[in-house]
Amino acid sequence: MSTGGPDLFVICKSCGSEVSPYITECPYCGNRLRKRAPKIDRDGRVTERRRRRPATPALPRLRRGEIPGIRADSRPYVTLALVFAGIIGCLLWRTALVSFADVAVVGKPGSHWWRILSAPFTYANTGFAFVTLGTIALYGWLLERRHGALPVLALFVLGGVGGVAATAAVYTFPVVAGANGAALALLVAWAIPDLLSLRSGEEIEGDLLGTAAIALVVALMPLAVTHASWIAGGVGVLAGIVVGLPLARSTLR
Repeated sequence: MSTGGPDLFVICKSCGSEVSPYITECPYCGNRLRKRAPKIDRDGRVTERRRRRPATPALPRLRRGEIPGIRADSRPYVTLALVFAGIIGCLLWRTALVSFADVAVVGKPGSHWWRILSAPFTYANTGFAFVTLGTIALYGWLLERRHGALPVLALFVLGGVGGVAATAAVYTFPVVAGANGAALALLVAWAIPDLLSLRSGEEIEGDLLGTAAIALVVALMPLAVTHASWIAGGVGVLAGIVVGLPLARSTLR
């Protein structure tokens, strides 16, 4: 080959013959040399199209506590605070400081409207507290890692406080405590992205069977615990759908 000029020949990889660089098939063995005839520049040289290199993705600036390639996980402070408050509420009324009726909704709240806020953190049944707080801890932690603290707090308020308020509004003499509505709201909101992916035929990483079993246990708690509300559970499921769908769509984009 000459330096600076066009290639005089190329070698066929099939038969080893020297052939013209301007043909697409070897005339001796018929081997395909290239998909199309090369372009010739003004100087008679073969020019090839250069492929553009993919743009290198730009990484965001590192935050405090991060190292290159590893992002520090934020701690679920809101979830921990909600679970801790529930544990305190489970133990507080058992002392001589307050009675169950002072922190739960027993009858119409009337001027004691603040009991609607304290009732989701009050548990008279240890098993009910264990199941509900465990569900809040698990799915609140997962949601807080995925979306931050604000959606977790909003779901607890809508499902927990909203569920207690709805129960107090429907029944003539309501007796309601606990946050089964909040637990279902967090669980449903977490499960929606996987349900949407499953509907689209995509693979999922979450355990929907385990989630369904936990949801069934929480939803059926009113059968075993008198102050667990069916209405609060329904409000929690509705809150999980209303809040979870926009969150899921923002994540799946």
